[in-house]
Amino acid sequence: MRILVFGMTENPGGVESFLMNYYRHIDRNHIQFDFLCNSYNPVAYEDDLIRLGGRTFHITARSDNYSRYKKELEEVFRAHAKEWDAIWVNVCSLANIDYLKMARKYGINKRIIHSHNSQNMDGKLRGLLHEWNKKKIGKIATDFWACSEDAAKWFYSGNTLQKAVVIHNAIDVDRLKYDEQKRNDVRSKYGWENKFVIGNIGRLHFQKNQAFCLEVFSEYVKENPESVMVFVGQGEDEEKLKQQAKDLHIEEKTCFTGVQKDIQGWLSSFDVFLFPSKFEGLGIAALEAQANGIPVLASKDVIPNEVKIIDNFKFVDLSLDKQHWAKEMVKLEKGTRIQSEKIKKSFVTAGYDIENEIKKIEKLLVKE
Repeated sequence: MRILVFGMTENPGGVESFLMNYYRHIDRNHIQFDFLCNSYNPVAYEDDLIRLGGRTFHITARSDNYSRYKKELEEVFRAHAKEWDAIWVNVCSLANIDYLKMARKYGINKRIIHSHNSQNMDGKLRGLLHEWNKKKIGKIATDFWACSEDAAKWFYSGNTLQKAVVIHNAIDVDRLKYDEQKRNDVRSKYGWENKFVIGNIGRLHFQKNQAFCLEVFSEYVKENPESVMVFVGQGEDEEKLKQQAKDLHIEEKTCFTGVQKDIQGWLSSFDVFLFPSKFEGLGIAALEAQANGIPVLASKDVIPNEVKIIDNFKFVDLSLDKQHWAKEMVKLEKGTRIQSEKIKKSFVTAGYDIENEIKKIEKLLVKE
């Protein structure tokens, strides 16, 4: 069977990582993916998508030119809808459900909507559109998935919520396990051989709360001057964050790396992972950090409790000040990485190891 997937963007974020993890492991002799992309630039992992047998269909973004977007979207479905057995739409909001409507119009009987967030991360208008479409989604989609219980509750209500299936954002633990050589390579390149490295990976966006990371680090560095704060990723807040680092007089101890492909290497170079998001559907970055064995400091009652897989994961309330978070960081200095064998077992038990979870999604995809 062939499935049209929406969710790949230019930014290799959590949703994109999730899709790539599953695409790499799915039985592509029986299930193959194509990808609908609302950009003419290459999307994250595009070379890999094509290498693995997928096709990418690029259209104009709705926000760039609405009439052209509608025309091109219709053209894609008119030409190829008969080739697809299902559509699988991965989004963080229900503000735009055009892809599902078009799939229904062109006779794609299995229409999956997959929630990847638990709160509005866009403007007021998109928030209103989300609430409006939430009332209609039960008549447009046929299958209702979510990355967590919280994400399901934000996307669905009533009968659709009862039908919702939680799909674990499972990862390839082996691909992310700690690598001593890669750690040394990264730290040597940046001159961090004797530094305590605090890391954050994700889109530079208010949702991820990197501004608070800088506030916490400005306190922590008073206790440990031989430390650095590293942000891996890109986003609309980058310049604002760089200015904040200057204002806090920590710019020389702060590093913005941009998008990086070798996440395993960067995670291996970190000593602590700081993840104070304001809201999350699940938090794949925190799972990936744990797969590497790093101590994690994450926002309490924001990151779902099920994300905690290994012991050196600490929840801290965002209502507590930066001084409190910095003190928790000091405690984590003494934390050590969990051994890979123990991590693997913990992920399998919790249902977040891709080798086990892929069987579940294969069954759901082929189910009528």
